[in-house]
Amino acid sequence: MKDLELKIQIKECQMDELTSDEQFLVQKAIESTNNSYAPHSHFHVGSALLLENDVVLPGCNQENAAFPAGLCAERSAIFAAGAQYPGVPVKMLAIAARDTNGELTREPISPCGTCRQVMIETETRYEQPIRILLYGQNRIYVMDGIRNLMPLSFTEF
Repeated sequence: MKDLELKIQIKECQMDELTSDEQFLVQKAIESTNNSYAPHSHFHVGSALLLENDVVLPGCNQENAAFPAGLCAERSAIFAAGAQYPGVPVKMLAIAARDTNGELTREPISPCGTCRQVMIETETRYEQPIRILLYGQNRIYVMDGIRNLMPLSFTEF
């Protein structure tokens, strides 16, 4: 038996260390938390993605009393991009959240497993990584590609 070591690369920074485009996208994700419909969890998630054609699309979680019928912020933005701009790669995605008290989370939140899988499929589809910005008041995590959060990913076989 052999042990394998998996390494991921995540940068930690503050808002003022981001590029102006990255700061803009994070601000759009924060704004998108206000459009979230979360009457059950009271956890409001917003996202914003930047396409290769410089279009910015917001996303936010949409809950439903039948929980599987809801949709996460990340997937709502990615699926909207696919519907409105088919064939245009996703360049960057920012994610922010407000807690049950309505305050922006202190620590970055990370995408759920289903959203990670959708991001992997998007990266595979367009053959390029998506730059991901996970916002928290205390720090922002930046990574080039979702495989940094899901190194053993499921792709077509």
